[in-house]
Formats: sequence, C-alpha cells, structure tokens
Amino acid sequence: MKIRTLSATMAMLLAPAVSAELFISEYVEGSGNNKALELYNPTDNAIALDGYSVQVYFNGSTTVGTTINLSGNIGAGATFVIADNDSVAELLALTDLQVTQSLWNGDDTITLSKNGVVLDSIGQLGFDPGSAWGSGSITTANDTLRRSAVSYDANPEDSFEPAEQWLGFAQDDFSDIGLFNGEGGDPGDPDPDPILACGAAATPIFAIQGADFVSPLVGQVVQVEAIVTQTLPGLRGYTIQAPLAEQDNDPATSEGVFVYVNSTDIAITAGQRVRLLATVAEFNGHTQLTNVAASLDCGSSELPAPTPFALPVSSLAQLEAVEGMLVSFAQPLTVNDTFTLGRFGELTLANGRRYTPTQVVSPGPEAIALAAEHALNKIVLDDASSVQNPETVPYPTGGLSAANVVRSGDTVLNLTGTVHYGFNEYRIMPTQSVNFVHSNPRTAAPELGSDGNVKLASFNVLNYFNGDGLGGGFPTARGAHSALEFERQRAKILSAMVALDAAVIGLMEIENDGYADTSAIADLVTGLRTVSGNDSWQYINAGGPVGTDEIAVGLIYRADLVMPVAPLLILDSGNSAVDEQGVALFDDNRNRPMLAQRFRLLDNDAEFAVMVNHLKSKGSGCGAEDGDTGDGQGNCNISRTRAAQAIGLFAAEHFADTPAVVMGDLNAYAKEDPIMALAQAGYINVFEALGKVPGHGYVFSGQSGALDHALLNDMALQYLADATKWNINADEPIALDYNVEFKSPQQQLDYYAADAYRSSDHDPVVVSFSLPAVIPPLDVTLELLRTVRSRSGQSLVQLRWDGSATDLTLYRDNEAVRGLNRSGRVNDNFRSDAISVTYKICQQATASCSADLVVNFD
Repeated sequence: MKIRTLSATMAMLLAPAVSAELFISEYVEGSGNNKALELYNPTDNAIALDGYSVQVYFNGSTTVGTTINLSGNIGAGATFVIADNDSVAELLALTDLQVTQSLWNGDDTITLSKNGVVLDSIGQLGFDPGSAWGSGSITTANDTLRRSAVSYDANPEDSFEPAEQWLGFAQDDFSDIGLFNGEGGDPGDPDPDPILACGAAATPIFAIQGADFVSPLVGQVVQVEAIVTQTLPGLRGYTIQAPLAEQDNDPATSEGVFVYVNSTDIAITAGQRVRLLATVAEFNGHTQLTNVAASLDCGSSELPAPTPFALPVSSLAQLEAVEGMLVSFAQPLTVNDTFTLGRFGELTLANGRRYTPTQVVSPGPEAIALAAEHALNKIVLDDASSVQNPETVPYPTGGLSAANVVRSGDTVLNLTGTVHYGFNEYRIMPTQSVNFVHSNPRTAAPELGSDGNVKLASFNVLNYFNGDGLGGGFPTARGAHSALEFERQRAKILSAMVALDAAVIGLMEIENDGYADTSAIADLVTGLRTVSGNDSWQYINAGGPVGTDEIAVGLIYRADLVMPVAPLLILDSGNSAVDEQGVALFDDNRNRPMLAQRFRLLDNDAEFAVMVNHLKSKGSGCGAEDGDTGDGQGNCNISRTRAAQAIGLFAAEHFADTPAVVMGDLNAYAKEDPIMALAQAGYINVFEALGKVPGHGYVFSGQSGALDHALLNDMALQYLADATKWNINADEPIALDYNVEFKSPQQQLDYYAADAYRSSDHDPVVVSFSLPAVIPPLDVTLELLRTVRSRSGQSLVQLRWDGSATDLTLYRDNEAVRGLNRSGRVNDNFRSDAISVTYKICQQATASCSADLVVNFD
C-alpha cells in the first residue's frame, strides 16, 4: 500500500478542477483602507500577467464594480501583491501594484480571471452574506486570510465557506504578505510524508461528530479511517462511515461524515476503505472533513447497513445524530413541496401531507404547536448537486417534464441515502433510484358528485396582463415579461377555464385596465370564445378600472346559461359599513373592491348572487398596527377581518332573500378570523356544509391550505349539490408554468404544455347547485269573511275565494283541509286554541299557491 501526500493525493483522488495556474494566496480586509490581495505562481516558470485581471462585485451584485487589469510578470514560486493606494505604509512597502479603484468589503465577491475565464474566487457571486462570509476568526471582514494549501475556487457561483481553504489571522496582520505560507517557500513542495497506516489508531467519526450540532473538534487535523458510502461529485466530495464494529453504539453521535475535496473528479468508489489526514470543519451547520492533506487506500469493505429511520422525529437532534450516515425509510414519504424542484432539483418529503396550521386548527397556541410539529416532520430529497437550474432534473424517475411530473401528494417508497445538512434543512442524497408512486394523479376536469343545474367557479389567473392589448406593451407591471410568455400563459389559463365548465367564473388577479376591447378581461373572454367554440361568453362591465390596485376581481359568464339581473354592485371604502369611530370596515387601499352580481338561470328563472373578492395578502405590509402577531395568521389579518365583516353586512342588506355565494381569494385559511367573521354573518364554508375535508388549493413553504373559498348563505345551502377544489396548480412544480426565465431552450419546450396544469399558483374552486324552478303565484284570491270561536276552542272560519284555476286544495297551516271546485264561500270548522292560523290555496299539478292569508283570533 502506497501512502500519498498532498500533491500525489490530489492527482489521484481529488483531481483539481484548475490546472497549475495563478491563485489568490492571501486576502486582507483590514481597518481603514488597508486592503490587499496576494497572488501566487505555483509553477516552475514565470507567468506573464497580460490578460489577467481581478474583478470586484459589490453587495451581492452580478455586475462587475471594479476591474484591475494586471501587467508584468510573476516569477516561478513568487507572489504578486495588489493593495489600495491609501493603505498604511507598512503594507504599501510590500506591494507590487497600488490601485485607486474602490476595493472590497467583507460582503463583496472577488474573482481572478485570465482572458475572461475565472481561475479563482473569494465569496459567492450574486449573494450578499450580510457583513461577511465565514465565522469566528475565519471571515472575510476585518480579518486577514491565508490559503492553507494550493487550491482554487473556479466557480464563483457556488457557496463559499472560508474555513474550507483558508486560515484566519488578526485584522491588519501583514506579516506574511509576499511570503506564501509565511515562509516564502514553494507550497508545491509537500511537507514530509505523514505517517498513515491502515488499521492504526485514528480519530473515530463519532468523536468528530460529537453529540451536539457542532463538532467538538472544529479546526483540528485528524486521521480518520472509514468506508466510502457514497461519492457525490455534484457536491465535490464523498461520505464515509465507520463499520459497525468500530461504532460507539451511542444513538446521539453520528458514525458518518462528509469529506469535501473541492473537485468533481472523484476516483474512489463506494465500498472502498480509506484513511485520511484532514481538517474538521463546519460549513453552514454541516460537519465535514476538508483540506485532505494525505490519503491511503485500505482496500475494499462491505458497506454498512443503512440505519432505519422514520419521520416525524421528536427533536432535530435525531436527524443530527445520523448526519453523514446511510439511512433508510420503510415508511412511505409524501411529497409536500415541489417549488424548488426546477431550480435546485429538490423535493420536501414528510410523513403525510402537512397542512398550514390555521387551515386545521385555531390561530394562536394550537397553530404554533402544530407548526413546531411540522418542523420535525420533513426532510429534503436532494439531487446531490449545487448547480442551480440544472439542465436535467432527476425527479421523478426519467427526468422532469410537462408529461412526466411529480406532484405534492405523490409518495416515495423505500428511500435510502445519506443524510446531509445545508441551507437550513436536513437533506437526503439517495444512493439508489427513487421509487415514486403517483398517489395524487392529475385529473382532466373537476370531479363532482353532482353537477346540479348550475356550476360556479372562482379562479386566480395569476396576474393576467395582456400588454397594450395589441400584441405589444411588454413587460407590464406584473405577469408575463414578453408577448411569448403571455401567449404561453393565456393558452394554459384558457385550457383550465374550458375544463371548469362553469356558468359563472369569478376572477382574481386580472389586470385592472378597464373593459375596452384591448383590456385584459376582454382578451380573456375573446380567447375563451375561440377555444371553447362557444360565443356566449361575456364579462360583467363595471364601467372602468375598479379601485386603484394594478389587479382587480372580475366576473365572466355564459349567456346561454345565465343572465345578469339587477345592476352590478361594488363594495369599497365609499359604501362600506363603518366601525364605532366612523371608519370604513372595508379598506380598498388594501383589499380589492368586491363585485357582486345577481344572476338568473335561463332554464327555470331561479336567481342567485355571486360576490367575488380578493383580500389583502399575508405577505403585504400593513404597518405596526396590523402586523404579524405570531399567531399564524400573518400580516394584515385585522384588515382582512374588517373587510369580511363589511362583506357580511353588505350581503345581509342586498341578498338576504337570495341564494348567495361569497367566493374568491380571501387570503385567509379555513380557521382564521376572516372566515370566522363571515360564518358569524351566516356564510358557511361549502366543504364544512358538505361534511368534506376542506382540502387545499395553495402550497406555501411545504404546507398545504386553502386561501380561496366558497361561502354560502342559508338559502344557497338548501340547494347545494357538491363542491371541489381542482388541484391543477398548487401541487405542480412551478418550473412547468409559462415563464421562460432560467430555462434553457430545450427546457422551454420540455417543461411547457398548453394545458391546465400550473396555469396559476392557486387552484380553482367549483361549486354546483340544484336551484328549483321559480313557480309563479296562483292566480286566485282568498279573503276572510268571519271567525267564530267558542269557549271550548271550537273554531269556525268562513272564507271567500275566487279564481278560474282547477284542481285546487285549501291548506291551513300547511295541512290540507279540503278540495275546491268552484269559486265561492268555504267554511272550515276545527278545534284549536291557536291565536292565529294561515290559509292558502294550492294547485297540485303546478305546485303553485296563492298568497298566504293570516287569520287572527281575538
């Protein structure tokens, strides 16, 4: 067995991504203007600096702020120092190039390039860390950093942790400037070979990991011997784990650890036993071994058996205790979030679907407790790559596309992999193909138990802005950025609307640009007529922009099924009910004005009313007086609740005698105050009325809930047939939407289909009713002639009726008294002590009745 030191080991195992070239060997971010970079030439030949340059990117920008073009030469094994010309004399005396341009602070990214190709970097391009990268004494602010070995970071877009390649020194420590490694020697000459011997004493992995979230050995150089369990070129490293006989059997300490080698070319394989000389580090909370100085191949070994694991955990310490280890899940895991699948190649998994707390429990302590439970019931299925927007997303099996999709609600079986930590989440890197089950398949249309005789729907159309209405005018304030994107968006939304098959659709997030032929709502209806082949589609015209927001609510309907009756009503601050201080409950500076329209069903003249809403969002700012109180309801809850109270009062005034529905995006989950306020006003959640699980129509941060609702008054509840949420959007990866940003030309083809799926971010709500026909009053008259009541309660009522109708029956208090053949007097004798009775005459064939006649006994 041959021992390899740094230079040999890197060539065999770590394979640096950049061949011998200049690199940044020291970095100074001192007091005042004391700023310097040391460049080192590790080769055996002088290097001409023509074509080399240093770039500085300020405050997370991706645009170069300062460029320093270099000239001259660097001798073999020599350095070249660049410094701010206002640095102290001690530093300037060691400097080869003094510059006057603005240089870096601790949160700025620096690159060293040759002819435009990045050779080395400090920081992460496009990311502002706040004040600095790193922690403790190894940070990019107010410190001096020295490269611990010959190394490069040629990818300025990947995450940056100084401790992986740098040593930290005090602010304004210039003692090593111009002398790489503080000695001026060639770092390509290795130190004497460390003594590595397979099977010799070594630091156990459980001692490196410790029983806490941070290793007790951070910064220490250790020898470790273990079995390679997984190679991860996309993460520039691999995992190792102790064999069972060498473990401590302490469930609080992990037996595995990640080894970072900063190379994608990893020659070792799983099952190989290796001995390493490396440094213990923490990178964004992930314990790992870095700066591998020497390694030894100790042959092959059987892989450790995966540790059985399950969710939820009782504390995050349980996940920390298996960090770096092989684990397996016997339980099915449910996909809870697909939002970052296209960007980062990851899915959030949990034991079952996790619902937004206030969807299922009351705000406050119950919601807070449930949120804490959710935090212990998740793990991220990672693609084992740090590449953003990868060309191929591996999930589901076969790769993501519009025709091959994984949805929230789908399940994963028998998942096995190694556990990692990054970006504030515990993650699993699968070691075998992931077994997806389509437990939540797409449906071609909303599924209702009964269509009734009229269907209503609400649909958030996700900032439907049509430019100038003539094919140009993009980008607009919201929505599509180009005519191409708009056509893609339009096709998907129209496909969804046709499948809704509703008579009336309430819209949210339609552009608030009026009702001219070039308006967004006119464009939508024109497209709907074309795609559906039905020219009857119309929109309710409010006369002009409604409110001052860039988006509005709207109403469209099929004129072959229903017709609007009575004028359109609008609820805004001007006509809202007011509180005790005279302030409008409905604030249209925060909530979009509500549209309310009465419709008549053409088949049977039944009437109903639709009130479409879009209340203030949870992520908006409403000032300190209406901020997030921490009870689970988010910002602006008071504004939404007051608006709900105003809606209830408005509905009572205008639609007390009509089946009425409050629909739309109320930006409140099922148990939150605005929904409760509407329930107090007599408007009940349709799913509660049906005894159904409320379901979901929106997914946020891996939790499902419903922001879009249909709430019914008592009259509407009498005729309710069924309701559903059509889950075409919330469960789908956002990568499948109409946008083309961050997608390659091939992905723009593969990820897109002109269908309903991911046409928006909210799911439509669909409600069906069986509204009875309107029966005209019976054309007969009924009048009282006299009443007589004895002391014993015997009563006589003498009536006169007149009319030409036949097949009639006289009813007293809804009970049949006698049949009637021709007009005239009729006597009714009965025993009762009631103070009043009610008479009417009804025709059996038509179920039509006369007006009620109330008879009082004095």
